Amino acid sequence: MSPAIRNDDLALEDLTAIADAIAEGRITSVEATEACLARIETWQPRTNAFLRVYREKALAQAKAMDAELAAGKSRGPLHGVPMAHKDMYYRKGEVSTGGSAIRRDWTAPVTATVLGKLDAAGVVELGFLNMAEFAAGPTGHNVHHGHCRNPWDQTRVTGGSSSGSGASVAARMVYGALGSDTGGSIRLPAAACGVVGMKATYGRVSRAGAVARSWSLDHVGPLTRTVRDNARMLSVIAGHDPDDSTTSEKPVPDYEALLDGGVAGLRIGLALPKEGLAPLDAKIGAAIQAAADALGRLGAKVSTVTLPDFTALYRAAEVMVKCEAAAMHRPWMEKTPELYANQVRTRMEAGFFIPATQYIDALRLRAHFVKEFLSTAMEAVDAVLLPAIPFPLPTIEETDTETKGGPAVLKMVAGFTGLTRPFNTLGIPALSVPCGFDVNGAPIGMQLVGRPFDEAMLYRIGHAYQGATDFHTRVPQ
Repeated sequence: MSPAIRNDDLALEDLTAIADAIAEGRITSVEATEACLARIETWQPRTNAFLRVYREKALAQAKAMDAELAAGKSRGPLHGVPMAHKDMYYRKGEVSTGGSAIRRDWTAPVTATVLGKLDAAGVVELGFLNMAEFAAGPTGHNVHHGHCRNPWDQTRVTGGSSSGSGASVAARMVYGALGSDTGGSIRLPAAACGVVGMKATYGRVSRAGAVARSWSLDHVGPLTRTVRDNARMLSVIAGHDPDDSTTSEKPVPDYEALLDGGVAGLRIGLALPKEGLAPLDAKIGAAIQAAADALGRLGAKVSTVTLPDFTALYRAAEVMVKCEAAAMHRPWMEKTPELYANQVRTRMEAGFFIPATQYIDALRLRAHFVKEFLSTAMEAVDAVLLPAIPFPLPTIEETDTETKGGPAVLKMVAGFTGLTRPFNTLGIPALSVPCGFDVNGAPIGMQLVGRPFDEAMLYRIGHAYQGATDFHTRVPQ
């Protein structure tokens, strides 16, 4: 049975509820689009989540989607749903900035594969979203387009680099958004903003037509309000793409159809790291423990697991991202280095001084790291549960590396990604789900990590958890 519409404001409904209501003729795509546009008018000045809003274009698309339904044509389970996306996905003939000054007026020559898939599914495009410059930053700062601000507390970071994606979904301006994840850039804004974010297995979703940060580590994925919403969206965008040679030819499951198996009998490994790039805050740890306890009450078998030492893996990831970013940005850095933010430029410049042998060693070690993780932390479990961000959400000012230097700020920024980065190097799926609020009232996110191409398992666990909790239903005021 399709979910009932529960709110007078349609923007407060979940993606699946809206999609099903449009499909059944209970509401129109135009009504849903108008509700989102009204929400954008209120929340954009507070969050700076959008770089461009396409009001008239979106309404015209929505009218066209309604006309198709009236004529008996349905494009599938996302028909007529309004969304917006991180401004790194190309739309042929339109501006695509990558969050930078260099591409402020650049127009894309092609359309990204994932946008093409959403177009074919009938998604209405509300605009494009703020992001860290060239996806190089975990907090949401952007000196060129203005920092993105957290809907729960405008003084605090949104997480990055998919900052606008997290903020727009959390503030109910859109029903879903695409982000990208090189070291946590889907999961960090999902955790910081209290929404759901999936970094699927490397190769599960095409990256063709998207700005690259690091070819070896980049992942494309959705941010949504619920696990069910996320599963529906991933089913549409996943799959092999001849324009991206790294994509897998494995069949794409109907993730939404696999949600309702429950967790009874599943084995979940709880990892509460005591050491790492940043110590685990007691309240964050308590929230993750409470999530494990909730899953235990639902019938899961929860046991403690120990994560392997990620030190060598961190080093390999740093080599890969610096070298690959330097290679891609060399022409711009030689011609217009002044157009980069200082912290973005200096991080990329480091890649010019890393020997090729060190880069090749980093690539070669990936298979070893994956084997080690699967044979240790995941040996006897179906998924690993751990925090997404190990400490309370910092403020924008506290993490502004352009105006604040020193080892303390740099350590905090590095620690921000300490529990997300490893899973990009490993290339295995990781899902962020909201599980509480910190001492400042900002969201807390938990990560569920699984085996390669087992996104369905993570969705199943996350969906069961959301059925027993209400953190995902709370809305910033």
